[in-house]
Amino acid sequence: MEKEIVVVIGHRLGQGDKVAKGVEEAGGKAIVIKGMGADTKLGDVMKENNADIGISFCGSGGAGAIMAQTKYGYKAKHHLRSVDAGVTAIKEGYTVLGFGFLDVEELGRRIVETYKEKYSV
Repeated sequence: MEKEIVVVIGHRLGQGDKVAKGVEEAGGKAIVIKGMGADTKLGDVMKENNADIGISFCGSGGAGAIMAQTKYGYKAKHHLRSVDAGVTAIKEGYTVLGFGFLDVEELGRRIVETYKEKYSV
């Protein structure tokens, strides 16, 4: 049985369900942090759940990712604006990705698929 990839999603406006659907389509487990300002809790929830990947969404694409990196030392890449930029970040070894608002299924699916390919899981 292959390892289940755990992805935590924190969205400034309390969204993230579309990305979560894509994560689950790719065989991952999605944890969506509920409520406004959820991106700021990303690192805490990742730590609590021993997550493999964290995805943060806010207007600038930086706040939640930078907080997770600063507080817990996760390797973060922020201010991402496209699915392809997120895929490249996973290929480069980043585990926390900070996006502007990009709540789309393709993002969740491709991030998990790329992670599985990179780490052979």
